[in-house]
Amino acid sequence: MNTLQIEQFRKFKNEITRFMMAYKFALDAFETKIEILKEEFQFLHDYNPIEHTKSRLKSPESILNKLHKKGHEISLPSIREHIKDIAGIRITCSFISDIYRISEMLQNQSDLTILEVKDYIQHPKPNGYRSLHLLAAIPVFMSDRQENVCVEVQIRTIAMDFWASLEHKIYYKYDKAVPPRLLQELKEASDSASALDRKMERLHNEIAEVKEAQPLELAETMKRISINNQHYQIPEALLRLIGDDPENG
Repeated sequence: MNTLQIEQFRKFKNEITRFMMAYKFALDAFETKIEILKEEFQFLHDYNPIEHTKSRLKSPESILNKLHKKGHEISLPSIREHIKDIAGIRITCSFISDIYRISEMLQNQSDLTILEVKDYIQHPKPNGYRSLHLLAAIPVFMSDRQENVCVEVQIRTIAMDFWASLEHKIYYKYDKAVPPRLLQELKEASDSASALDRKMERLHNEIAEVKEAQPLELAETMKRISINNQHYQIPEALLRLIGDDPENG
C-alpha cells in the first residue's frame, strides 16, 4: 500500500469513525435526558416511573446488511437517510401509564424532533408484540458542526420486555421458522402479560389512593425535601410563603 492509498484509507476510516461517534453521542445525550427525568420524578413524586434503560449501537456490518436488504446504495449519506435505528434505546417502565407519561415528557422537549410514533400497545402486532416506539432526532454538537441524529426509542413495561425477549430467543433458535403451535402460545402469553399489566396498574392506583388518604403523614412529608440522599427540612419562613402550614390545610 503506497503513501496515497494509506492517506485515503486513513481519511475514510476517520469519516466512518466520526459517523458512528455521532450516533454514540446521541445515545449519551438521550441517556442524560432520561436520567434527569428519573431524578426529577423521584424528587417531586417519591416515585420512579423508569425501571431501567438499555442502549445499543448497530455495528457497521449490521448497518450494511440492512442497507443491502433495502436495496439502497452503499454510502454514508444513504445510510443516514435510510437506516433510522442505528442508535436505539429501550426504556422499561413499571406500568402502562408510565409509558405514555415518559413519551409525553420526551415529546415536550424543545430540542427533540419527533419524526414518528408507532403505538404497538393500542395496536399490537399480529404476533402479540407490544411497545411504544418513537423516532426522535436529537442535536449533536461536534467540534466543527452540528448534526441532527436519529434515535429509535422503545418504551415498554417489564412484562412486555420479558415477552419480547422470549419471542426473540425462540425466533433465533428456530431460525425464524417457528412452529405454529409455539406462535399461538406466544400470542396467548402476550395476552396474559397484557392482563397482568392492567391488574398491576389497578393495584398501584389503589395503593396510591390509600397513601393519599393519610393527611398527617402527607403533611410531614411535604415539609421535607430530599436531593442526592440529603434530607432537608423546609424552613418555616418558606412555608409561610404559601400562606398556610400544610397541616392546617
